[in-house]
Amino acid sequence: MSRWLEYAKNDLQAAKVILSRDDIAPRTACFLAQQSAEKALKALSILKGVDIVKTHDLDALAEKLPSGESPLLEALDLTWLTEWSVESRYPGDWPEASKEDARQAVTIATGILDICLRIFHG
Repeated sequence: MSRWLEYAKNDLQAAKVILSRDDIAPRTACFLAQQSAEKALKALSILKGVDIVKTHDLDALAEKLPSGESPLLEALDLTWLTEWSVESRYPGDWPEASKEDARQAVTIATGILDICLRIFHG
């Protein structure tokens, strides 16, 4: 469980570094932010005794959590962040991520990780 959180923190830190640079595509920060959120939610699942679902869908992961935890995540746009699990990795018919998209992704992932860390240490 602690390794999941460590990986989540590392992914988020990498996303923030990429966000601060102009020579790396913002889509990479979006992907890493999504990965951070996914790993944090999976760590929380382990803590709460919930089987980890093999999915990148953050809403599906949050819905599996006990009822006391999922409302804490409702204010965060998990659906929007989930899209970056695929759209950031492969060329397609969707628009390229902007710096603003990367900032939003990092903000959402930071919120998710903060909530998970509070639950772990609370």
